[in-house]
Amino acid sequence: MSNKEHQTEEYKIGIINRLKRIEGQIRGLQKMVEENRNCSEILIQLSAVKGALNKTTEKILKEYTKVCIIEYEESGNEKLIEELIEILSKFKEV
Repeated sequence: MSNKEHQTEEYKIGIINRLKRIEGQIRGLQKMVEENRNCSEILIQLSAVKGALNKTTEKILKEYTKVCIIEYEESGNEKLIEELIEILSKFKEV
């Protein structure tokens, strides 16, 4: 079973919607800089974007972890667990 087979349409739409909102936030930040808005306002928005990215990353990591475990249980392929650990180590802050 591949990662694609485990992703539901609802999950995929949810992630895409989150990314579109983040994209809108980034465009808003660009406009704020162009308009010479107050740095404190820009920093607050940057914090919101970072939070949204972290939450999206967390959701994707949870799904990826679930998929890896299911695939490992089905195949017994240790490489899947090694790949999972490697990916998780890149996201220590989440």
